[in-house]
Amino acid sequence: MMSGGNYTTIDSQKVSGSVPSVPDPGHTTVKFTESNLQTFPPSATQGKISGGSNPPRDADDTFSGHGNGSSDEPQSGGWLHKFTVGAYKPFFDVDTSDVVERLKESLFPFRGTFTEKTADKPDLYGPFWICTTLIFVAASIGTFVTYIAHKWKKQEWNYDINLVTWSAGVFYGYVTIVPLALYVVLKYFSAPSGLVQLFCLYGYSLFVFIPALCLSVVPVEIFRWVIAGVAGFMSATFVALNLKAHINSAGERSILIIASIFLLQLALAVVLKLYIFNVKV
Repeated sequence: MMSGGNYTTIDSQKVSGSVPSVPDPGHTTVKFTESNLQTFPPSATQGKISGGSNPPRDADDTFSGHGNGSSDEPQSGGWLHKFTVGAYKPFFDVDTSDVVERLKESLFPFRGTFTEKTADKPDLYGPFWICTTLIFVAASIGTFVTYIAHKWKKQEWNYDINLVTWSAGVFYGYVTIVPLALYVVLKYFSAPSGLVQLFCLYGYSLFVFIPALCLSVVPVEIFRWVIAGVAGFMSATFVALNLKAHINSAGERSILIIASIFLLQLALAVVLKLYIFNVKV
């Protein structure tokens, strides 16, 4: 071993084995493993975690948007979505030709093909305007006839607002409550049907009462009963035949359910005859 100045040297002949060389502290070499450092985040095939750019599946994505990131609009979901206008927009997206075709179908009750033709796209637009038209026709015809009768007899005439409210309660209430009740019954008997489909069917079943109500201005009581009876029979047959094929899956109780639907529709016709078709001149 020799020493000179501040450095010490070792004679390599007297030392067994090899001694690693000491690098110069002024020059440090760093070697990186092969990696793509130009892209961030790394691709899904690199590293130990696949899909490193995506959050874990159980992450809370309450405040995260859609994958495309193109829209910052809040998206409503779950049961709260039922209280938005957008949830019901598809049921009003129908053409005039579609509504006219379904109105014609309701005037031929013995076909029984209405539910089959509207299964893919039931609508609420037609039922809403049918009920609204019935309310308007009932109020306008009743008001006009009573006005003419009082003027003819030179009596004082007063407008009866109860005719409008009563008609609205009957028509809107019927096409809402009855389909809801039938929906629950069919679900109980393991023959569930679409709720919107039932609303659509019952709404169009009332269309036949519009011309019947217009004919009720004829001051002949027997004629009015005939008109109300024919309209009620057509409406009841329309609903019963269109639901028959579906309700048959309920088993032995299917006949009872169909008979109840038919009789309930006839009962509606009787109520309309007694309280709306009963315009007196």
